[in-house]
Amino acid sequence: MQLVIESELAQFELPLAVQKRLQTLLDRQDQGEKLTRSEREEAEGLVELAEFLSLLKLRSKQLPN
Repeated sequence: MQLVIESELAQFELPLAVQKRLQTLLDRQDQGEKLTRSEREEAEGLVELAEFLSLLKLRSKQLPN
């Protein structure tokens, strides 16, 4: 399977509000606060999305210009 990465897609980042929400959830968890199931699922989904976007950026940098 080959993935074609458009340059605009490779530049996409999580919106600031989404980044802040993820950081808030992770900070609460780090402080020992137990997240609800919904909050854990939300955090896991946001982490997966952030990792996917990071992978796209790395892959796009490896492509010939």
